[in-house]
Amino acid sequence: MPELPEVETVKRGLNQLTQNQQIEGGDVLLARTIAHPSSINDFLAGLKGSKIIQWHRKGKYLLAELSPGFGWLGVHLRMTGQLLWLQQDEPLQKHTRVRLFFAENQELRFVDQRTFGKMWWIPANETPESIISGVKKLGPDPFEPEFTVEYLAEKLKNRRRSIKTALLDQELIAGIGNIYADEALFLSKINPTTLCTALSKEQISRLREAIIQVLQTSIEAGGTTFSNFLNVQGINGNYGGVAWVYNRNGKPCKICGTVLGRIKLAGRSSHFCPQCQS
Repeated sequence: MPELPEVETVKRGLNQLTQNQQIEGGDVLLARTIAHPSSINDFLAGLKGSKIIQWHRKGKYLLAELSPGFGWLGVHLRMTGQLLWLQQDEPLQKHTRVRLFFAENQELRFVDQRTFGKMWWIPANETPESIISGVKKLGPDPFEPEFTVEYLAEKLKNRRRSIKTALLDQELIAGIGNIYADEALFLSKINPTTLCTALSKEQISRLREAIIQVLQTSIEAGGTTFSNFLNVQGINGNYGGVAWVYNRNGKPCKICGTVLGRIKLAGRSSHFCPQCQS
């Protein structure tokens, strides 16, 4: 699933390509992709004639602020969703779900192999939080001022579960998934199985800094290349080539040379160094 850096990469690309572009129409090829409103005709009618003022990111959600009176367009890529800026006459990808048409034969195409991705049109008299329940529940973004050592310490002190599992909770921190949780724990020298209640203030401080560092590094690299992740121009991300531990089990640690391990925590793979994170 695309995580914060991948969604941020898509957001930046969309702002470069679609700002002030007017939506002239669209086509929904898979009805269940539209989470709101319940009518496909209402979804398309609500967007038609609007201009995209600016794209925002909330955790892993993309929110397009539309011209006054038109509300918002919300997108969640989920596991395999892609937003691609293409010419309308380009052949449709097999898993194309929604098409939004713009001037000069351009379109924003939502492609989603696993069909878990969603789109919302939020009318001008509503807020994204009132329509998209997941947005309302999000914890602070790691780049927001609210994400402090004190906040993290307070939220973790009574959680009797592994720190790796806690980091995947979007109500605790918005945007982190499996890849960057593994990377941040490695950089902060914390074993993924460590209980939240056992973490010291110093460890929590290191973890906060590591989260911000690894996310920033990945954003600068254009995200991690998943089997399905592409930016809006169809280009892969580059972070995977510099990952410390993620998807490197069985290979030597870049710091100490110890063979990296992988375990399952709450059904998710966790990659770590037995020596550096002992």
